[in-house]
Amino acid sequence: MGILMLVFIFISLTQHGDAHGPDSCNQGGGLCRVGSCVSGEYLAQFCFEPVILCCKNLSPATTES
Repeated sequence: MGILMLVFIFISLTQHGDAHGPDSCNQGGGLCRVGSCVSGEYLAQFCFEPVILCCKNLSPATTES
């Protein structure tokens, strides 16, 4: 019964609001963070709303040759 409850909670979290999950965040170039984004990042979406955020860099990464 406990496992069934955990599965229900997990499904509820992934279906809630704007929660896209970590795969969507990572594919978009973001990182999932708990609580808040760090300096130089902005909130792009939610990995798991409202606690785990998907943060992306304010400026695009540059490559040196």
